[in-house]
Amino acid sequence: GGSLRVAVTKPLPGSRWLEVLTQRLGARVDVLTDERYLHTIVPNDAVKELIGDKCDGVIGQLTEDWGPELFGALKAAGGKVYSNYAVGYNNVKVPAATEVGVAVGNTPGVLTETTAELTAALTLAAARRVVEADEFMRAGKYLGWLPDLFVGKLLQRGTLGLVGAGRIGSAYAKMMCEGHYMDLVYFDKFQNVQLESYMQGYSDFLESQGLQGVKCTRVETLEELLQASDVVSLHPLLDETTHHMMNKERLAQMKEDAILVNAGRGPLIDEVALVEHLKANPNFRCGLDVFEDEPLMKPGLEDCPNAVIVPHIASASLWTRGGMATLAACNVAGFLRGFPSYDGTDMAPFVDGPFGDIPQACPSIVNRGDL
Repeated sequence: GGSLRVAVTKPLPGSRWLEVLTQRLGARVDVLTDERYLHTIVPNDAVKELIGDKCDGVIGQLTEDWGPELFGALKAAGGKVYSNYAVGYNNVKVPAATEVGVAVGNTPGVLTETTAELTAALTLAAARRVVEADEFMRAGKYLGWLPDLFVGKLLQRGTLGLVGAGRIGSAYAKMMCEGHYMDLVYFDKFQNVQLESYMQGYSDFLESQGLQGVKCTRVETLEELLQASDVVSLHPLLDETTHHMMNKERLAQMKEDAILVNAGRGPLIDEVALVEHLKANPNFRCGLDVFEDEPLMKPGLEDCPNAVIVPHIASASLWTRGGMATLAACNVAGFLRGFPSYDGTDMAPFVDGPFGDIPQACPSIVNRGDL
């Protein structure tokens, strides 16, 4: 009920974010609850209607098209700040926001472990054919133990291929390499010295216990990684150089029984080529959390038993989704109150601990320097 008004395009988990906006900022908060859009992408017309004639800030979703049309509407309503409810912002035309003087926020720092865990879950589910076996049981087809029933792939002492060795990729690699004694091969234009040191330390520990160590190798080409790896997991940024990086030719370079995992960005994979590869190579498997034309899948993917597919839930732990909401709210509230940008990378002070100890800062405004 304050003089400031913040619009939110989807109901968000938790309550801390709402307290940030109502108690810390003193704003009125309007959440779009129209049943037509609760379970689907909110179209631009509905977002503009929500913004209305008076709106100071918006929290929106990565599925929405935040470009000149929406930023123009927000600016016309007196808006000054928009925060994406996501760490990525491929859906946001940042220059269009900057042109009309609107700040753009995102929510980094709370998705790392949650996303890495889901990536590991996809890997294991694909390797051990968990979804196929689950469907088999639910259909009442299990008549007794058989030697060859749903035989899958052992990951122990295999080779993990990591494409993109940033925070999420590194966290996933640690989970897989420690849990399964896997060697690591990674492809990244930047050397990850910290990850290499970690892997060497883990290898030294294994050898101190009388066990075989593990290796960590940075390769110069993606092709080297594909040919060497039992599991390939994709974690690079999505841009013109990585769009369809996994195409027909590169899929053909992977091992016949390899596993491809993508919990990053859907367009990293040519999904049509992937469907063809899955159908032609029944021992090849994949685990996907994201899709090229999300929320749609390319025809035929749903019919591939060797594909584990889930609906973009990599960040779907209550702590992470609630933390993302709090960071988005802190971006909006902080910018409207004139707070500076946060100078740290640890977002825990925003999402955990006493409410009164939340830093007086904007967690992440990506175009602050250009405003």
